[in-house]
Amino acid sequence: MENQNSPVVNNDPFLRDLLLFSTIAKRASFIAAGAELGISPAHVSKRVAALEETLGCKLFNRTTRRVSITSEGEAMLVWAKTILDNVNGMLETSLGDRLEPRGTLRISASHRLGRFHIAPILALLRKRYPKLEVWLELLDRRTDLIAENFDIDIRVGEVNEQNLIARRIADSQRILCAAPSYLAERGQPATLAELTLHDCLLFREREQRFGVWRLHGGNGLETVKVTGPMASNHSEVVHGWAHEGFGIIMASTWDVATSIAEGKLVRVLPAYQQPANVSAVTSVRAAGSVKINVCLEFLTAQLNAGAYALKGL
Repeated sequence: MENQNSPVVNNDPFLRDLLLFSTIAKRASFIAAGAELGISPAHVSKRVAALEETLGCKLFNRTTRRVSITSEGEAMLVWAKTILDNVNGMLETSLGDRLEPRGTLRISASHRLGRFHIAPILALLRKRYPKLEVWLELLDRRTDLIAENFDIDIRVGEVNEQNLIARRIADSQRILCAAPSYLAERGQPATLAELTLHDCLLFREREQRFGVWRLHGGNGLETVKVTGPMASNHSEVVHGWAHEGFGIIMASTWDVATSIAEGKLVRVLPAYQQPANVSAVTSVRAAGSVKINVCLEFLTAQLNAGAYALKGL
């Protein structure tokens, strides 16, 4: 978290001490924290001692080789980060576009979208705004944005929580496809209902019931209960099985466009698709954050027209 250029932090001794405390915890070093903030090692020790006296607890265990935070320090660190984040939020609301994006961005996304698209786009974002720090966590499940302390959750599909703000950053849909070897052996299903006779590769989507596929076709929305001998909660595994000819997969067009173009996968029941737009989800509190808004605008631009844009069919 980079708050050292904040006039509020610089002019308030307690906030400066909280920033120093947070930086030491992040760097696990008095010397490294002092170097980052432009403070001498002797002054670092003096300010930590003063903060410990103010809070009435020991914040760090210190030896000649390492610094580790205490259990009481861990509890105080949560408060320190909250206070500093609130100060930054106030400044961002007040200064708006005049404030350069800075601080930590915590972002969650699914494995394949995160690995092949979000991660390289965030690298470009970091080059443009070097005062940003980025933490990206890849999870094939829906995250609890507030409880797990994420700034942005990149989701595919519907967003139903009323206490969150969803911004669509790319249009997409899911389709059915399989390897030519599987279709040569088992044949093409002629109707959605015939999927019950096929091996379907089941992936526990972040927002869908396990084994229930809902797709839109000529007759509107249809639902089919699918089964198969192979299932996983990891998208990379299911995609690998699809390429090896073990069954039919439902996946986003951007995720299979290259495989279809190269003939490794073939579309199944092309009249059917499932809306699966990509959204960036934030809390209501984060709506006015400069760093978050800059990130959302950058993601939207790059996912639609950049080097790592999502491909369609």
